[in-house]
Amino acid sequence: MSMTGKTVVITGATSGIGEVAALKLAEQGARIVFVARNRERAEITLRRLKSANSGANHGVHLADLSSLTEMKKVGNEIATREPKIDVLINNAGAIFLSRRTSADGLEMTFATNHMAYFVITNLLLDRLKAAPKARIVSTASDAHKSGKIDFSDLQSERSYSSFRVYGTSKLENILFTRELARRLSGSNVTANCLHPGFVGTRFGQNNASNFLVKGLARGVMAFGLSPQQGAQTILYLAASPEVENESGGYFYKCRKIAPAPAAQSDADAHRLWEESSKIAGLA
Repeated sequence: MSMTGKTVVITGATSGIGEVAALKLAEQGARIVFVARNRERAEITLRRLKSANSGANHGVHLADLSSLTEMKKVGNEIATREPKIDVLINNAGAIFLSRRTSADGLEMTFATNHMAYFVITNLLLDRLKAAPKARIVSTASDAHKSGKIDFSDLQSERSYSSFRVYGTSKLENILFTRELARRLSGSNVTANCLHPGFVGTRFGQNNASNFLVKGLARGVMAFGLSPQQGAQTILYLAASPEVENESGGYFYKCRKIAPAPAAQSDADAHRLWEESSKIAGLA
């Protein structure tokens, strides 16, 4: 599908599958607006986008995905500047070796991988609905199978295991997509999520103080898919006419598959939405 004249908003676009997706969509004619935390890396990505599509006025907004305040600010900024948004790509996958909390007191994995999706999506819904046909694409993971939501301990204060908490955040991505699609039923906006595959990216590199973990992550990721391969399903969901009317699905290798039973609970999807609304302070 030609993306000429379309505006794509994407988080996590300064490296890995997010950057590949942004560049490929720009090459197809899209104008890219992305959210980044690091100014230097953002400027590098912006230059690459201009090389990929020099005719589009690409933009960048700086914000920390783990901060509710910053995500609200950037969401409102984008909503103010963009009359319509054709595609929103939520792309985050941070993992933390030890439990940390965000500026809002939220567990960092939950804040970065789930709440960032929830906040920016809700703040941009009106702009998505202003497009003739719009899509929301969220990066989840097969790791959701190891996750388990405990609504009495969403911040993992009683028990913390980095990979279990990461898996839970990816389970939350799928449940979020499920409830979002239900709420958007009958509208011009679709919502789907995906497992990109085991991709060799900067995953795990945010554990800067633990050189053993960083080295292990680099070693393991060397055997993963390339970011180009991992980005294919994002591109498929963002641009393919085959899924123009598909919503609420979970995809892998450009095919719809069934997630784990825990990710198919309508009750948990609804409750997660309600709890997230309270945490974010969004009606």
